[in-house]
Amino acid sequence: MKNWKLWLKAAGIRALKTFAQTMVGVIGASALISEVNWQTVLSSGALAALLSLLTSVAGLPEVKEE
Repeated sequence: MKNWKLWLKAAGIRALKTFAQTMVGVIGASALISEVNWQTVLSSGALAALLSLLTSVAGLPEVKEE
């Protein structure tokens, strides 16, 4: 992979989107906003973002190989 900056930007955007989507899902699983366990929400989001980055190592369609 020659264009690391492009890959890092694309992988970062995917990881951020995955983080947000996971947080929304975990928050949505709570009955009331006052019952949200924020530590679980943040740790679930962080784990999902990390897994997204690791999955992106296999390749991203946004970054075309030359």
